[in-house]
Amino acid sequence: MIPLKNIPLEPGCYLFKNKEGNIIYVGKAKKLRQRVRQYFDRSPKTPKTQFLVSQIADIDYIVVGNEVEALLLENKLIKQHKPKYNVLLKDAKTYAYLKLTDEQYPRLISTRSVDKKGEFFGPFTDGSARNELRRLALKLFKLRTCRTLPKKACLNYHIGLCTAPCIGRVSQSDYAQQVEGARAFLRGDVKDVVKKLRLEMKQASDKLLFEQALEKKRQIEAIEHLQEKQAVDTLKRFDQDVVVMEEFDTIAVFSLLSVNKGVISKRQDFRFEMQDDVFESFLKLYYSQNYIPQEIIVNRKVEDPSIEKYLQRIKGAKVTLTRPQRGEKLRLMQLALANIRKEDKRLLELQEALNLADVPRIIECFDISNYGDEVVVAGMTRWVDAKPDRSNYRRFEIKTNKQDDFAAMREAVYRRYSRLREENVRMPDLILIDGGKGQLNAALWSLEQLGLQIPLIALAKKNEEIFIPHEDEPLRFDKNSEMMLLLRSMRDSVHRFSISYSRLKKRKKVTE
Repeated sequence: MIPLKNIPLEPGCYLFKNKEGNIIYVGKAKKLRQRVRQYFDRSPKTPKTQFLVSQIADIDYIVVGNEVEALLLENKLIKQHKPKYNVLLKDAKTYAYLKLTDEQYPRLISTRSVDKKGEFFGPFTDGSARNELRRLALKLFKLRTCRTLPKKACLNYHIGLCTAPCIGRVSQSDYAQQVEGARAFLRGDVKDVVKKLRLEMKQASDKLLFEQALEKKRQIEAIEHLQEKQAVDTLKRFDQDVVVMEEFDTIAVFSLLSVNKGVISKRQDFRFEMQDDVFESFLKLYYSQNYIPQEIIVNRKVEDPSIEKYLQRIKGAKVTLTRPQRGEKLRLMQLALANIRKEDKRLLELQEALNLADVPRIIECFDISNYGDEVVVAGMTRWVDAKPDRSNYRRFEIKTNKQDDFAAMREAVYRRYSRLREENVRMPDLILIDGGKGQLNAALWSLEQLGLQIPLIALAKKNEEIFIPHEDEPLRFDKNSEMMLLLRSMRDSVHRFSISYSRLKKRKKVTE
């Protein structure tokens, strides 16, 4: 499970998964880390929440721009995955939109159904803000509200809220300009309108007309709600992917967001060895095996113009590679970058050096220490994201053959991982043994007895060599490289930890 301290404080959605990798709960938070931490603290919880927490084997998250986006994304993820423990939003209605109809004289209406007719704005999580925004747009741009054009002008015309296309008081071209003004306003081009409203609010307040001032304030708040660019759920008629890359020394880390009709539906992470054309190579490799959307938003300049043509040929339709500089697409790109988990470059180097399938976020280290035959102990230290996780250090008093260090290693490793297996707790990404090939094979025997396949290495002190299973020759790296210094510090930490426990047991034995 990802350490809670590594979850960002930004707004977003968190996804709890069980041991099978299925999403069992989706939640949203203004500050992800704080919200997720509450599930695991000691505060009183309902029986349902207690049972939910007992089922959590892994946590994933998606960062978004603000709390409104988090709420929208939560709704979409729940509808998509139907998590077992979500009940509040699973059957909830879709959030409402404002719609400019495609009639000869368009209307601005509120709707929950989205179709191919008309132009949609939203969605809106706050119904009162949506209604206030519609009322303000109608007031500012004097659009009609009648379902069918009447034969006589209605009250709205007489009080100055409609230009009365029903009786020909406005031409179709002039009315189209009103509609264009409303469209720009709903898209967020609101600076002049807000400036005017703030002035009117101040004037009303100065004249002690507080009800009018309050009305202007509500109108400004409705506009500000619109200005929260809801990148997660901006309605589109087509699919997009967002592909971003960051470099970590010799490793290129990719994050890919799939955006289905404006809704983020999936996030994937990839890592490759850094090379000159790695970005273009990734695009060709990934889209040769996966669905190609109409638009791919990227954060790198694609130097090779043939990439776009290559993608179009596979798809059989137009494909656009976009590197945004402003606006909504830039926001989507920034969200993808925010979702790249900032890996410690030493762990990335370790993954590359050992050819591991995953970044070794969780590493557990073992060492045996003894004072003669009377006191034989094992120590285990746990490192998460290259930092010691001292609350999960473990000590083992060896109970079997106390004259055999290899037997002691077999016992310690077997006890540790048989317990994790029984408790359905996530296994480490890598096991590090303090010792050479003999200690390595002892640990490997225990893993094989348990039917576990966990990457396993041993680090010998003499030449700082790495032994791996089933290989006679050790791996040799620059012992002063950052990767090796990290492994050496892990190995030395478990050595000190086991010795301290051995000394403690020895002192107790002397005083008995």
